Amino acid sequence: MKLSLPSSLVKNSISSHSWLGLLTGALMYLICVSGTIVVFTKYLERWEQPDVAEFQSMSAETAGLVYNQLHEIAPDVGGDILLMLPRPDEPRASLFSSEGAWYLNEDGSRGDDLSHQWTTMLADLHVYLHLPSSFGMVVVSILGAMLCGLIISGLFSHPNIIRDAFSLRWGSSRRLQQTDLHNRLSVWGAPFHLVIAVTGAYFGIAVLMNMLFASALFEGNAGRVVDEVYGAAPALQQEVAVMDLEAALNELAIVAPDAKPFYVTIEEANTPQQYMIIGAEHEGRLIYAEQYRFDHAGQYLGKAGYTDGSVGRQAIFSVFRLHFGEFGGLPILFLYGVFGLALSVVCVSGINIWLARRKTRDALNNLWIGLVWGTPVAIAGSALLVVLTGLAATTTLWLVLVACIVLSQSVNNDLRGTSLLQLLAGILLLMLVLVHTLIYQHMALRGAALIVNLFLASGGAIMLWPGLRSGIFSRVVTPPA
Repeated sequence: MKLSLPSSLVKNSISSHSWLGLLTGALMYLICVSGTIVVFTKYLERWEQPDVAEFQSMSAETAGLVYNQLHEIAPDVGGDILLMLPRPDEPRASLFSSEGAWYLNEDGSRGDDLSHQWTTMLADLHVYLHLPSSFGMVVVSILGAMLCGLIISGLFSHPNIIRDAFSLRWGSSRRLQQTDLHNRLSVWGAPFHLVIAVTGAYFGIAVLMNMLFASALFEGNAGRVVDEVYGAAPALQQEVAVMDLEAALNELAIVAPDAKPFYVTIEEANTPQQYMIIGAEHEGRLIYAEQYRFDHAGQYLGKAGYTDGSVGRQAIFSVFRLHFGEFGGLPILFLYGVFGLALSVVCVSGINIWLARRKTRDALNNLWIGLVWGTPVAIAGSALLVVLTGLAATTTLWLVLVACIVLSQSVNNDLRGTSLLQLLAGILLLMLVLVHTLIYQHMALRGAALIVNLFLASGGAIMLWPGLRSGIFSRVVTPPA
């Protein structure tokens, strides 16, 4: 089946698709690879610290005790305080405040300090590209908007989209193989990729829109825009007292019996304006949470309205879960991982097509090979170093990635450079599993840690296979043809 599209539209779509792809290819690849991994954050954090106490629930009384203990340690603690409650897919409790961040034991006592350097580094790469946060989020969101353009222009540039849906010319030239791989994965994953692109574009563009509306409608008052979109904070003037978390949680059970609380935030702690927000999930709803508000004594003040407010407000608070697959449990996360990996391959194959069309080979080919296959090496290498030494994951990632690019340039051969980096990635992934198991022993072989280690081992085996099959050990020292 062939779509009836004007030839001029197809030609212009091909041109715009090519230019957009070339402008965004490398950064888009880094965002897609890191995003594919970040989808599994709740498992990766448990893998990084597998020796933390895990339990399924925390009583209102214990939650109140947690805050009271913090207040005893630091009576003047200020700012915002966040208590994360355990839930089935994240069976841990933690506390964040200006005094630090740490896990909690089942009785509410203080456990280990939070230390998720590697997972946090990958999240920052995906959300900010390791740029200053406000600027980086806008850059990534612009790339998300450009991805929308790539998806739409790609569909319009392919009038035989239905007929060629399963066309794979593996025995043809490298350019045709890459073209078929690029087109098939693009078509099959288009609905998912478009959702990811739109929701990804939202985060940073929302910052720009906030500034725009603040200037145009509210005389530069950005806070009023936030109030209009997310709901205004309660205006309170009350005595400064210890917050009664236990009373608030018990009151929530009466006010909203179907709500499943998973975090408590104390806003503006130790001020006359302090109040509590209890974030709760509602079964069957895509929103991240409904926010129920309480004063310092635990008296109910109202809710933000994400469950029954305006359609726009409900949609905005659903973006996070939709973008990161935070619904439906592990099967949905696995599906997001598969489609995220497919989008990463689409990014790579698009640039491969352009490189093949040049009919020449230079340092740009080596740079691209070093970036593409050096990224798994850098991710695995940074994880290994964090597990072994606790050194900064961000610095390690970029140093290893630059080293891989230099190595690719020194090898100066597509096949050998690719095979060598694949081999390195496989070795590092298997070493990572071995070292993690030796350090944490039986704790590395249970629950989320076991799931992550199995995936890492499988990834290592997959990476090793093409490198070993190519005979890279015997040929890497041979001068390039």
